Amino acid sequence: MTTSLHWRHRVGNQRDWVWRGWQTRYTYLRAAKPGSTTPLILLHGFGASIGHWRNNLDALAEHHTVYALDMLGFGASEKACASYKTDLWVEQVYDFWQTFIQTPVVLVGNSIGSLICMAAAAAHPDMVAGVVMISLPDLSMEEEALPKPLRPFVASVKRLILSPLLLRALFPLVRRPKFVRTWASIAYAQPTAITDELIDILAGPPQDRGSAQAFAAIFRAVTDARYSPHIRTVLPTLTVPMLLLWGQQDRMIPKQFARPSQYGEYNPNLKLIELENAGHCPHDECPEQVNEAILDWLVSWKLKRGEERIAKVEE
Repeated sequence: MTTSLHWRHRVGNQRDWVWRGWQTRYTYLRAAKPGSTTPLILLHGFGASIGHWRNNLDALAEHHTVYALDMLGFGASEKACASYKTDLWVEQVYDFWQTFIQTPVVLVGNSIGSLICMAAAAAHPDMVAGVVMISLPDLSMEEEALPKPLRPFVASVKRLILSPLLLRALFPLVRRPKFVRTWASIAYAQPTAITDELIDILAGPPQDRGSAQAFAAIFRAVTDARYSPHIRTVLPTLTVPMLLLWGQQDRMIPKQFARPSQYGEYNPNLKLIELENAGHCPHDECPEQVNEAILDWLVSWKLKRGEERIAKVEE
């Protein structure tokens, strides 16, 4: 997808919102076609921001009002000194919903954003009419794959490698565009999708004040199995319709390791769609396919629970 417009002009109406004293960036687009439909909230993955949805917002907003949020520590939101865990971002999303929306929504997330969607659906069922997860990491898998006698040793090595001092020392290297491009080449299956625009989106926020400290805290958090609830524990408890999209060439969470087909065994309300020639971020790599898949799923499910609850609110 090519356009002459700068990406900042393709991400809706950006606004700032103060959450718990921290500046937070969000954007929104009102539904282009009239009629009451379920709103969407888009949640990015690690190191990304609302700019990562630049090729999805307009298409999804044809029929749905769409919001996207820069989660605390990412994008144009404040790089706060905070205890970063899934629970923190879940509460940020819930408070955002209470402040601006107050009708059931469909949560759409990529990578750790999909973990937050799942956890939010479990913690706040009044907020969620459905969930779309694009690549769903299970952080418990690493620990379970290790023999028990090795776990204390591996934990000690991780504590050494992930020390705040070392991570902060490495941060000037990590935020360089050249390093960001290398990371993107792992996350993306198609080299042509790694554009200068993408690097600008990913490499800009790490230049903000407080980024080194936030990066160290977030990176340590997301590599800890206690960072988020386990998928096998939470997924079976959800009663809303769910869509899981998975790139068949995902090298960050290879399907041979994650076995996404098993998620459907945990919950019959989940539909799995595997996308060819796509990696860890298919919403950006093949946006037309992903947009179509999401919109078709929304129509097919009709999200009766969410639409009925919206109708009651409007009466």
